[in-house]
Amino acid sequence: MSLLQITSLLIVLAGAFGSINYLFLRLPSAIGILIVSLLASFVVMLIDIAVPGFGLEDTVRATVLSIDFSDALLEGMLGLLLFAGALHVKISDLKAQWVPVALMATIGIALSTAIVGYGFSWLTGMPLLTALVFGALISPTDPVAVLGVLREADLQKSLETKIAGESLFNDGVAYVVFLILVGLAFPHGDSHGSGAAAVAELFIQEALGGALLGVVLGWLTFRVMRRIDDYSLEVLITLGLAFGGYELAVYLHVSAPIMAVCAGLLIGDVGTKYGMSEETRLYVDAFWKLIDEILNAVLFLMIGVEVFAVAFDTSFIVTGVASIALALVARLAAVAVPVLMLKPFRSFASGVIPIMTWGGLKGGISVALALSLPDSEWKPLILTATYVVVVFSIIVQGLTITRVAAKVGREPELPQ
Repeated sequence: MSLLQITSLLIVLAGAFGSINYLFLRLPSAIGILIVSLLASFVVMLIDIAVPGFGLEDTVRATVLSIDFSDALLEGMLGLLLFAGALHVKISDLKAQWVPVALMATIGIALSTAIVGYGFSWLTGMPLLTALVFGALISPTDPVAVLGVLREADLQKSLETKIAGESLFNDGVAYVVFLILVGLAFPHGDSHGSGAAAVAELFIQEALGGALLGVVLGWLTFRVMRRIDDYSLEVLITLGLAFGGYELAVYLHVSAPIMAVCAGLLIGDVGTKYGMSEETRLYVDAFWKLIDEILNAVLFLMIGVEVFAVAFDTSFIVTGVASIALALVARLAAVAVPVLMLKPFRSFASGVIPIMTWGGLKGGISVALALSLPDSEWKPLILTATYVVVVFSIIVQGLTITRVAAKVGREPELPQ
């Protein structure tokens, strides 16, 4: 199938499955589309079991495998999704919460990677470096899913900012850690050197380089938009920043996700205040909300049909279920340690640890990173475990986090 045919098919299916969810399931849009696509995938598999030789499953599997999910997300959709998410986070709010956000996106990712890696190595007998790769790819949270399910919860502004900021930045940091560990675990692939100095240099180049590029491109875009008062052109300019900036970051070998977040933060705060008319602000906001919703629907549809790429080995599934507990323990440590470190010096909103632990939803980036791994004897196990963790996270945690947040995240009422 051609790229246009695949794109058309995905959009048609996303619309159809979204309609089924809206009319019958009434679940949050993205989660509903994922569940319907999973059910449709299982129905296809059952038809082939019931009617031997029918061949429908093989046809669908071939179509799914022809879609490079990893490239589609990491080289295309991720930049737009992160840019859209960052547009709605104010730098002033983030500045007040930058210390816990920074600790959770750095120390938290390191802790999560180590806990999952050592635990997964113990569970499977996998070499530690390879298991740490799994720890790195399962550690980032999905900012779109996290922010989407928390919109209904009545949370303090400070807690919302921590959740939003940490979700946006830990994707970029975890991606950099993943690249470093892949270079160490699979030296015949895209190796970046194995010394501590080489690892530190790569991290600085990727993380700080991505942040610097995002700020510079965002600032230049803002200066251009200040001189223009044409909402359609300004919307087009923001789209060019998200697309072009992401590809430039990839070309320069700096972190494209961090670039997208930094550029989105600058345009969403400074740009909307000083570089846009009220009409332009409304159109830019509406356009990026629409892009966010459409891409999110397609992404969760793709996660659902990627079940055809998973190896349904009983031992793999059991390991995946055990990995759910491992990922939750790692997430608890990633949140609790920075919060407890800072608690003597600052106050935190009620329920911050349970909300951010249960609300650390995994998503498409974890599946994409697993699919991007070099072929090895351990890749099918890593992919299956990743898929099980992601599906559990989105469906179970995603459908219950709002109630958890509403229950433990509300401030007690003051006496009259």
